Amino acid sequence: MIFGRSKSELPTPESALPGREGRPFQVGGTHLVLGTPVETQVPDGYESAVFGLGCFWGEEKTFWEVPGVWSTSVGYAGGQTQHPTYEEVCSGRTGHAEVVRVIWDPAELTFHDLLKTFWENHDPTQGMRQGNDRGTQYRSVILTTTPEQQAEAEASRDAYQVTMTQAGYGEITTSIMPLERYYYAEDYHQQYLVKNPFGYCPLHATGVAYEPAGA
Repeated sequence: MIFGRSKSELPTPESALPGREGRPFQVGGTHLVLGTPVETQVPDGYESAVFGLGCFWGEEKTFWEVPGVWSTSVGYAGGQTQHPTYEEVCSGRTGHAEVVRVIWDPAELTFHDLLKTFWENHDPTQGMRQGNDRGTQYRSVILTTTPEQQAEAEASRDAYQVTMTQAGYGEITTSIMPLERYYYAEDYHQQYLVKNPFGYCPLHATGVAYEPAGA
């Protein structure tokens, strides 16, 4: 395993690991909770977005429990390295965050509902960490797939900042940007808490509700 000198700073394109042309492991099969494909295109009429809010094992469960979510998977996004492995992401030299890809039916669930889930289930003011999980892979990110999502996510951050400030928290450090590439994580990470029900699953929620004006 290769470790960078600092896990608290994102690598530059020049210092990031190059990765590889293809994925060095298999991912597939059926979602162990939702019964839908794990590795899949977004069905017609559905939407997707990618969220990073700490260790992806517990956060995938957080999202698959939301009514209207069609499928979830865990993976890596937001960095430079092509087709990274978990060990490489943990090294701090890929620039990727641990993330959850969520596919949902907009007839049953709104992006607003998913933003509420995102903000209320972690502390978005902690920079390159969540609790004792420290490193760039644990940073708070929203990776959008439409201009409408981008605008709504940015507005939600601004609204939640007001609420967080009133609650005594500092500046929100969440990065919000269009998704460039999503890389699936290894199969053993997918629905990890179903396969390992007593697995490590820290809770980093602040208890501060996301209720923007007019919502």
